[in-house]
Amino acid sequence: MDTLELLRINLLSPAVLAFALGIVATLVKSDLRIPEALYTTLSIYLLLAIGLKGGTALATTPFSEVWKPALATLLLSVLTPLLSYAALRRLGRFDVVNAAALAAHYGSVSAVTFIAATAFMQAAQEPVEGFLPTLVAILEVPAIIIALLIARRSLGGGSLSEAVQEVLAGKSILLLVGGSLIGFLSGPDGLKQVAPVFVDPFRGVLVLFLLELGMVAAKRLRDLRTVGGFLIGFGIAMPIVQGSLGVWLGSLAGMSVGGAMVLGTMAASASYIAAPAAVRIALPQANPSYYLTASLGITFPFNLTLGIPIYYALSRWLHGGS
Repeated sequence: MDTLELLRINLLSPAVLAFALGIVATLVKSDLRIPEALYTTLSIYLLLAIGLKGGTALATTPFSEVWKPALATLLLSVLTPLLSYAALRRLGRFDVVNAAALAAHYGSVSAVTFIAATAFMQAAQEPVEGFLPTLVAILEVPAIIIALLIARRSLGGGSLSEAVQEVLAGKSILLLVGGSLIGFLSGPDGLKQVAPVFVDPFRGVLVLFLLELGMVAAKRLRDLRTVGGFLIGFGIAMPIVQGSLGVWLGSLAGMSVGGAMVLGTMAASASYIAAPAAVRIALPQANPSYYLTASLGITFPFNLTLGIPIYYALSRWLHGGS
């Protein structure tokens, strides 16, 4: 398949179309609403499901196949917040607080973007490493801590320990790590027992979740006029830079075409669950319109529609494909 065909497949996938439907629903002021309790339930389901599958795969994967990708992911968790912070400070002239807050979001990872990337790989019939959900947890926490440390070093004050505790005890990490541990300990036989709930309905639940995210993202689009042209460009250009770095490091670590692409997508994504919670505690003076609009209103839609096929094309090229 050429790049245009892959782009068509991605744009016409049920998940992306559901996201678009959510945007349309908000723009036309529809009365469509997904109850908050259901939204929370869907997010818990998705995070636990990817943790279970990742832990199960990790249980059957030799350590020799995991350590290089894990090291590459750890390196990404250090580089991406530093790159974002440098770009925001030197090119965007952002102050320390808002630059650090944005760097925390762009250094961390969006679990939903990760899920969308793995679903895209399934549609493209490209295998990926089963231990990838483990890498999500590795990427998410250190990047947030590094960005907050930058601000703390420059400004002083702010409760870093509370912010770190918020990240570690938050549902994202707790469900990913806990699900991975359950999957690792119970193994493939354990996953088979819950497959009718956590494997088979997974894509359908993702469609519902993205419908809601489309409505949420559409509300953030209204803030584009206030965030400025630089931040809009940053929300598109930075994912390409960090995604390319992730694909390259994944390829160097010996990951497959699909695995390197998913790692690149993880590096390109911006957190809008764990990072906002940590920033709210450690940097309360940061402007939420900047980091929420950039991560959810700009970068997430870009990655979901165009970014994922771009990272896949780059991964194929680095692996010697067409």
